[in-house]
Amino acid sequence: MKTAVVILNYNTRNYLEQFLPGLVASCEGLDAGVVVADNASRDGSADLVRERFPDVPLICLDENFGFTGGYNRALDSVKAEYYVLINSDIEVPAGWLSPLVAWMDAHPRCGACGPKLISYSRRDCFEYAGAAGGLVDRWGYPFCRGRVMQKIEQDHGQYDIPGGILWVSGACLMVRASLWKELGGLDDRFFAHMEEIDLCWRMQLRGFQVNLVPESAVYHIGGGTLPNESPFKLRLNFRNNLLLLENNLPATFVAQGLDERHARHKARRRIFTRILLDGCSALVYLLKGKGSFCKAVVSAHREYRRLRRPGTIPPSPALPEGLYKGWIVPKGLFGK
Repeated sequence: MKTAVVILNYNTRNYLEQFLPGLVASCEGLDAGVVVADNASRDGSADLVRERFPDVPLICLDENFGFTGGYNRALDSVKAEYYVLINSDIEVPAGWLSPLVAWMDAHPRCGACGPKLISYSRRDCFEYAGAAGGLVDRWGYPFCRGRVMQKIEQDHGQYDIPGGILWVSGACLMVRASLWKELGGLDDRFFAHMEEIDLCWRMQLRGFQVNLVPESAVYHIGGGTLPNESPFKLRLNFRNNLLLLENNLPATFVAQGLDERHARHKARRRIFTRILLDGCSALVYLLKGKGSFCKAVVSAHREYRRLRRPGTIPPSPALPEGLYKGWIVPKGLFGK
């Protein structure tokens, strides 16, 4: 098939039961098909797919490899020109897929694209995870067009332009299979969270575009596997944010005109500043009585030091779009 729409599932049987029929129906008549990859769920998800959806290919992994390891292993056995990574907690309307395929067909230098993510419960508003495409600020904080920190906008078509973004959400992400393989897929160290930002950033450094396709929109519940108030999720976010910067800042600074030595030095200084900002966040958590969150930040930094390795620099890195020169946190908190 030309397009493989792949759900990586972990203990979300209820979402598969609710949303998989519509997803399968949306691929009918297209050169596309749905695949379910199960990350060793314990809630009977695999049995549900076998019994209720026998025509849907099922890939059963023998342990929970996370978002990164799960997709890397699953897509090794899927042959297609385009992959769509899609969460199990997404409702798709009819016609959502064709605009994505048409965009990729018409733009061979597009490495990844995605639809607008709309809230499942508030259909006039963007959804937190990806909204209308994402950016990263000076200190490495990701945010979205249509969502800055906890402030979420209504969708009035104000972001219906394809460019100017660094990443689109892994909740629903179409990637060019050949480029996925060339880049080695997702960085396994991330396990989950921000791995799609890393992938899109690496794509742009190789000279490929990452675009929003506003003609397509899907409805996302969000938080289906890990709730927002999870210390584990917080630890992944803080750790992976630092891995994200280490992977991509040196090459980005080279693309801005620095030689490699100065680029790596500048990247180290930028990451050190981010670590200090993280320390301030940990202190705020402690003062608020959220000791488990404070410990999560400390653990994240410890794991980052263990997992870190120098990022590679392409021979002629291209300058990515979607790098915000300011600091988004004050704007998110105070509107400035």
